[in-house]
Amino acid sequence: MTDASAGQQDTDLVQRTWQLLQPGEVALNGLIVHTEFDGSQETQMHQATLEVGEIVAEAAGHEPTDTYVESGNDSAEFSSNQHQGLTLDGEEFVWECQQLLRDGAFDIVLYYEADADHEAVQAAAREAGYEVTGVRGDADSPGDTLE
Repeated sequence: MTDASAGQQDTDLVQRTWQLLQPGEVALNGLIVHTEFDGSQETQMHQATLEVGEIVAEAAGHEPTDTYVESGNDSAEFSSNQHQGLTLDGEEFVWECQQLLRDGAFDIVLYYEADADHEAVQAAAREAGYEVTGVRGDADSPGDTLE
């Protein structure tokens, strides 16, 4: 894939992510985690999902030990399970994600309530070694979401 087509694909993913954040009962932000994991590395991709989910939980004011992950697969669009982080007490929403296999590598798209510290989520994910793109749900257009 050329750099131009990779850039277009990333732009398309940012747009799709932003559209999923619009409008809802709850204000949401998103985080796209770009990985090098291929289809044979689902275990590593799953571990990355859990690690970034814990980062989101902390930014949302939850202790990761006070949350659990519910998994399922109700869409053929996603190569692996869809996951949702919930609190142990009350099963409150913390985060949700889809794991997308795109051009041979997984991208993990997480959604979480906008009152979580979006900048802190991005910074902590980068500090953990992940390449991420933040998507603000309150932006007027997908092009305005990037930070």
